[in-house]
Amino acid sequence: MNIKIKISNLEIKCKVKNNDTGKKILASLPIKAKINTWGKEIYFNIPKVSIKPEKDAKEVFNLGEIAYWNQGNAIAIGFGPTPVSKGQEIRLISLANHWADANNPQELTKLEQFKDGENIEVLEV
Repeated sequence: MNIKIKISNLEIKCKVKNNDTGKKILASLPIKAKINTWGKEIYFNIPKVSIKPEKDAKEVFNLGEIAYWNQGNAIAIGFGPTPVSKGQEIRLISLANHWADANNPQELTKLEQFKDGENIEVLEV
């Protein structure tokens, strides 16, 4: 299944993984929220869903991997170092589930232009 993440005139197409997190987030679409920034990461709260940490939950992500931050009930999209990163890694503050992949990972670096409070949408394609 494919989704798109839309902020202003930027649309990032992603493929949803076939895991519990991906299925539950898909079921809650469309999502509309306001973003928060933290280093080179944006995150935004989603409607309360019961998502448990996946067996492969992790803190360090690769560019293009879309995370569900369990502790914050939020989608987190890292595109570079955060305040807790070691070097250039994309590190979240705590464990998160990998639930989707950007079709073009380099597009995520364009997220740096957006500021706290801007609108974001996650839509089924």
